[in-house]
Amino acid sequence: MTVEWIEYRAGGIVGRGALVYDEHTSGERPLLLMAPNWLGVSNEAIERAAAIAGNKYVAFVADMYGEGKVPDSPPEAMSLANAVRADAPERRRRIVAALETLRAESSKRAIGDLKRQAAAGFCFGGGNVLELARSGADIQAAICLHGDLLTPLPAKPGDIKAAICVMHGAKDPVVPKSDRDAFEAEMEAADAKWQMLVFGGLLHSFCEIESDVPGIACYDPGAARQSYAMLDAFATAAFEGKL
Repeated sequence: MTVEWIEYRAGGIVGRGALVYDEHTSGERPLLLMAPNWLGVSNEAIERAAAIAGNKYVAFVADMYGEGKVPDSPPEAMSLANAVRADAPERRRRIVAALETLRAESSKRAIGDLKRQAAAGFCFGGGNVLELARSGADIQAAICLHGDLLTPLPAKPGDIKAAICVMHGAKDPVVPKSDRDAFEAEMEAADAKWQMLVFGGLLHSFCEIESDVPGIACYDPGAARQSYAMLDAFATAAFEGKL
């Protein structure tokens, strides 16, 4: 897999994201914007993008902090992520810029199919993907895995073009059932095309291999496998107009 570092203007920052694709695959492939968790454009985020992209997608790992910043610790990650969450318009500008960069760079290399575009994010990144969808981005699918669900700028009817898929843990204390209920109400009021898969008994961050915070976050390999399969199946169905 090829990994190319791309610098781009993203709202008030200069982003440094990673374009990830199989150089041995010919022809145009669907675009997949990857929004990483609060650890940013880390080696793990790039490895995940490569694993999901394979020979099927051109992926781009979005930088929401600037300069490819990777936090050194969970407290630093929380501080950086909360600063982004606190400014919803800027948050949207940054994730939209990442999508525009993916489009431009894949077109430049003649490897991207602009008629098929999706975005997927994990935890903090899942919230970024939902903000991308709320912004009215012209993509077919937006997939949020154990992500932030609430926003200070709720969608209105006609705002959301993407089909939305949320995968969540029923016992997630970070984003609890009250948040799921509020998100459902927002999506219904906005007349969005959306679905949610709730995994019984699971906590936060069930797709993250290193996740192990008792009572808060825990990796679940079965749910992770199912989530990755659902991500691909949902995006494919959206591209084919079957949702």
